[in-house]
Amino acid sequence: MNSASRFFRFVPLLGLLFGLLAFAGPGLKKTTIAKNLTMGVPDGFAPLPDEGIAAKYPAQRRPLAVFTSPNGQVGLSVSQKPTNFSNRDYGMLLKIYKASIQNMYGKVQFLREDIHTVNKRDFVMLEFVSTVTDNRRGGGTLAPIRKYQLVQYAIEAEQLYVFTFDAPASEQAKWQPIAQAAMESIMMK
Repeated sequence: MNSASRFFRFVPLLGLLFGLLAFAGPGLKKTTIAKNLTMGVPDGFAPLPDEGIAAKYPAQRRPLAVFTSPNGQVGLSVSQKPTNFSNRDYGMLLKIYKASIQNMYGKVQFLREDIHTVNKRDFVMLEFVSTVTDNRRGGGTLAPIRKYQLVQYAIEAEQLYVFTFDAPASEQAKWQPIAQAAMESIMMK
């Protein structure tokens, strides 16, 4: 058997290998968020500076971490707040947070809503596309703002952790697998 015929025997295998590598999943960088909390942050995302966090999250309690894409249109945030609920209340929390999201936005299309396990820990998960009508400027109505969002909630030691990934709905196909991979990478000890 000559070397050319051996090479051509492996061409289909090389094609398969390159195809698998192309779809191997999004690049995530393991990042420590808090003492006992790590997660994968998409490659290229950078921590939002304090001024940016203050402008985007004007609440009294600032998030534990906020990361943004280079163009600033896609974000990943992690927040923590005290709660009286426990992880036995996840079924009720799923209903409460779903209703809260429906009240927050003009229109919501839920893609997924469940309680699922990531790295031996249960999370309440809501994945949806929201639509808000922007009519703030000059009395005229602007085009609706549509966002793809994936939100997960977990309770640990009387603290509620909220993990939020959001992107323009027009880029959902690009960001959905990355958001899902980031949420599947959460490690809470």
